[in-house]
Amino acid sequence: MAPISQQVAQMVDILPDADQKLALAMVEKLVLAWDPDFTKVTPSEKVAIEQAVRELDAGEYVTHAEIDWD
Repeated sequence: MAPISQQVAQMVDILPDADQKLALAMVEKLVLAWDPDFTKVTPSEKVAIEQAVRELDAGEYVTHAEIDWD
């Protein structure tokens, strides 16, 4: 996460729940105003998604049943 994103997240985290929801709504509005068809991912998200797909295709995952939940 970029330093500014971390700072924003920390600031929002100290707000009461109701105000956090307001802050989220404002950020969503800003993002949609910037890009009304916001469906893009960041470069780092693209890399992570591509890596995850490669791992799934190669069978490199743990099934739900294989996890010891106790």
